[in-house]
Amino acid sequence: MINGERVIKRPLRWGMVGGGRTANVGYKHRQGALRDNTAFELVAGAFDIDPERGKDFGVNIGVTSERCYPDYKTMFAEEAKREDGIEVVTIATPNGTHYEITKAALESGLHVICEKPLFFEVEQGLEMKALAEKMNKIVGVTYGFSGSQLLLQMRQMVKNGDLGDIHMVELQYTHGFGCDAAGDVKSEGQKWRVDPKVAGPSFVLGDLSTHTFYMSELICPDLKLKQILCDRQSFIGSRYPLEDNAYVLMRYENGAVGRLWTSAVNAGCMDGHRIRIIGSKASVEFSDNQPNELIYQVQGEPIRKMIRSMPYLYDECNADERLGALHAEGLIESWANIYLKFAIAIEAKNNGDEETLKNLVYPDLDAGIEGIRWVTKCVESADKGGVWVDFQEINNQEEII
Repeated sequence: MINGERVIKRPLRWGMVGGGRTANVGYKHRQGALRDNTAFELVAGAFDIDPERGKDFGVNIGVTSERCYPDYKTMFAEEAKREDGIEVVTIATPNGTHYEITKAALESGLHVICEKPLFFEVEQGLEMKALAEKMNKIVGVTYGFSGSQLLLQMRQMVKNGDLGDIHMVELQYTHGFGCDAAGDVKSEGQKWRVDPKVAGPSFVLGDLSTHTFYMSELICPDLKLKQILCDRQSFIGSRYPLEDNAYVLMRYENGAVGRLWTSAVNAGCMDGHRIRIIGSKASVEFSDNQPNELIYQVQGEPIRKMIRSMPYLYDECNADERLGALHAEGLIESWANIYLKFAIAIEAKNNGDEETLKNLVYPDLDAGIEGIRWVTKCVESADKGGVWVDFQEINNQEEII
């Protein structure tokens, strides 16, 4: 159980790029990182594209004015001059900026925690993997839902054969908050998400389904995608060529199959985020609007509802427990769990502790690269008219790495 005690030697000196007053996700990052105040200490930031607004915001959340910087380049340069400079930076900016900021951070000797989707091209991810290895740094990706400890229960159930052989994977992440036409959207964060120059080649595939795809990889690490087929739509025509709805079919190397529905135009839906794993003996289902429960269905037996924190759950699940079974946990606890693991990974990397890194389950750079590949292959399939495409393709760069 997590109770806030120190799990690393001291809090890491942490900075942020983006995540300011008008950001959608900045507060989630700060709540996640600072939930355990023994893991991170926010000491610097370039919080906003508007320097004065960014400084005003930074001071209002407790960062000293001289460490509220006008841009990330200034922050990296100035912090490098300080004995107490930042050691790790979170990148909470629009998609199109992730690559250049991540590269600059690694070259400045910083560990990186970055929003998803990580970059636009797999090759960029592989380049950053080589750079991170050269600099001996961690790159983590904030798949914020993936810290829900019941996903680790599902992982152990799959590993221990409780479900039998895995036959089907059902994924959904949908909501209705993209039903307004682009010109009617008031949120700055939503506006850039439908601008191809900033968001990249997709909208909901990158913004939503990468979360759920990573969750499926976390739960079923031995289930490897072989082929995918994607059909995507722009029901709000002004978003074209970016999709606001998509369906994806999947074939796995072991013969299992899957499907995913992702949408921002599921009108009236407040939260349609669910994952169901179906085996030869049983099925298990998680929904993030009921994050304290798993539905476990064994063929021929009564339906079971498994409750978070109870002693019948696997130890690997309850290790991330925070509040006890009588008290509900949710998204912020999930973010806190992955940020705590980022901190553990960073200290392990600093200390050359490869055993800890090998056994730590968290969204790392490889997960981020697979997320890029997911989006790229979905777009490729859809743009070819909805055809099956191979998921893994070995190229020369991957062979070198």
